Amino acid sequence: MAMAEFLLAAAAFLLLTVAGGLVRVLRGPGDAERMMAAQLLGTGGIAALLLLGVASGQSAGLDVALTLALLAAFAGFAFVKAQGLAAQDDEHDHDHDHDHDHEDSKPCERR
Repeated sequence: MAMAEFLLAAAAFLLLTVAGGLVRVLRGPGDAERMMAAQLLGTGGIAALLLLGVASGQSAGLDVALTLALLAAFAGFAFVKAQGLAAQDDEHDHDHDHDHDHEDSKPCERR
């Protein structure tokens, strides 16, 4: 019984650190920092679920934790993909703006 109590205490400690990490998600200076904090919080939550599943002897907690781990990987990939597309759009818009600058100016006439 001592091992189950230790695992529950470790899970509680992880949940406290996850709660403290929420501050970074809410106040992060940028999107990348917020996503990294969310990934770290997800990892802590998954670890807590694994500890709770082992401590209680229920395999459902393990299944949920592993499913969340898989979803976290897809969320990270989607974030990187979205950031790449946003950067491409910004670059395209920037290049497109310069094209309009040349159209507005009058061409030099040669004699």
